[in-house]
Amino acid sequence: MSDNSKVIKNSEYRWDSVSRKEYKDTPGCYEGVSRYSLLGEGEDEQELNFQTRYFEVKPGGYTSFERHRHPHSVVIIRGSGSVVLGDELHELDLHDVVFISPNTMHQFHADKQDPLGFICIVDRYRDKPELPDDESVNREISDKKVLEKIKR
Repeated sequence: MSDNSKVIKNSEYRWDSVSRKEYKDTPGCYEGVSRYSLLGEGEDEQELNFQTRYFEVKPGGYTSFERHRHPHSVVIIRGSGSVVLGDELHELDLHDVVFISPNTMHQFHADKQDPLGFICIVDRYRDKPELPDDESVNREISDKKVLEKIKR
């Protein structure tokens, strides 16, 4: 085993030595979301060119409605819910996998009775999220169910 190899043990969706963080620095565009940075942010993890994070959304909560130039890989590991991907709304269940391509507006919702938990893998070095303005939303989203679902 190399000097930086490790195992981070889990119990009830909490990992040893991994602290719970607020989802974003600026509140207001999301509700009931926590973030756990599992791998890729530590000083001893410089070899990784990606970050592995766990997000947990409380029942009734949602992530920010955003887009960015980098892709995401998401795996649902707790509960169920839904995701807005551009002009589409998709139901999510345990172990579903979501690919979010660059510049796709997206938002996760824990709209069932349980928390929605997912692993999200992104590039270590990436652009900041953009919160779409009204003009962009009106130009790119036409499905009425999607427009009703979006929280901003």
